Amino acid sequence: MSMGAGTRAGPDGRHEHGAHAYESGRDGHAAGKDHAHGGGHMHVAGAGANQRMLALAGALIVAFMCGEVVAGLVAHSLALLSDAAHMLTDAAAIALALVTMRVAARPPRGGYTYGLRRMEILSAQANGITLVLLAAWLCYSAVRRLVTPQPVAGGVMLGVALAGVCVNLAATWLLDRARRAPGERRTLNTEGAFAHILTDLYAFLATAVAAIVVLATGFARADPIATLVVVALMLRAGAGLIRASGRIFLEAAPAGIDPAAIGAALVARPHVVEVHDLHVWEITSGMPAASAHVLVARHQDCHAIRLDLEDLLSREFGITHATLQVDHVPPAQTIQLAADHQPGGDLQQGGDLQHCGDWHGPRYRADPAEYE
Repeated sequence: MSMGAGTRAGPDGRHEHGAHAYESGRDGHAAGKDHAHGGGHMHVAGAGANQRMLALAGALIVAFMCGEVVAGLVAHSLALLSDAAHMLTDAAAIALALVTMRVAARPPRGGYTYGLRRMEILSAQANGITLVLLAAWLCYSAVRRLVTPQPVAGGVMLGVALAGVCVNLAATWLLDRARRAPGERRTLNTEGAFAHILTDLYAFLATAVAAIVVLATGFARADPIATLVVVALMLRAGAGLIRASGRIFLEAAPAGIDPAAIGAALVARPHVVEVHDLHVWEITSGMPAASAHVLVARHQDCHAIRLDLEDLLSREFGITHATLQVDHVPPAQTIQLAADHQPGGDLQQGGDLQHCGDWHGPRYRADPAEYE
């Protein structure tokens, strides 16, 4: 977007409107020391507690995984070995989440104007990809076991599966506390680690059921069938993480937020003539942001209207990180001249060339009576 007439960028990054200046963002957050793109909203004590709970969950997972590998080899159970392999990815997911939490908490510096917040999204995507790859390998192994079943020690299988249920219940509880801590935003990073642990809990339940079937009927194929159930759960969790992280990397609007509804709501406010170059995205999970170029009626207070629009975005859409460029609409003859430069001279499709000659995306316009 280009600056309109009477608007220029000040040396401190603010938009100056004639003799008046205003800072983009709610209550001056964009330039204020308390915002820093989410950096000023960190809860240090809560973050430390979350990291301790994640570390404790990881320790439980690693300790049990070592015993499960031995038990799986002794019982010749693919379901147990697949659970152990999944627990290895659980431990890796938790370790990655811990590292990412520390890195993402660093303040913005240099060329990383948002800081390293999106490291959380990289971690979530890595978790999703490992779930899908591991599911593919387990599916192949399970099909082989279905074709050529092997004897399974159902007693050992059942004992380990029930112990695994208990361990994963404890780990799930710890991670759930970490992701639901008061005052903490829910990140895709911790959601990815939680998806790993929760899927593993379901896997142990399926393994316990399979062990009971083996003990009761001697049906050895129950073991690979339980593995295929685990595969389905892993694919579902992995695909969800990949899809959610991909939306953030592609800077799509957050799920549940309709940019068209935002544009319509903004242009419906008093004295707003037009909204264009509206962008809505997520800096990282749970941190939506928006920017737009807003034209307001002549002789109206741009600063008061900006505050009203920011309050609307915060109240109705949960967007507290907003950067709005607000300008007065040019005289009617200027708008008409701009329209005449467009094919067909259509005012609705035309552009006010004085402001944005390279505008893109839909335009939201009020009744022409609001122009003056």
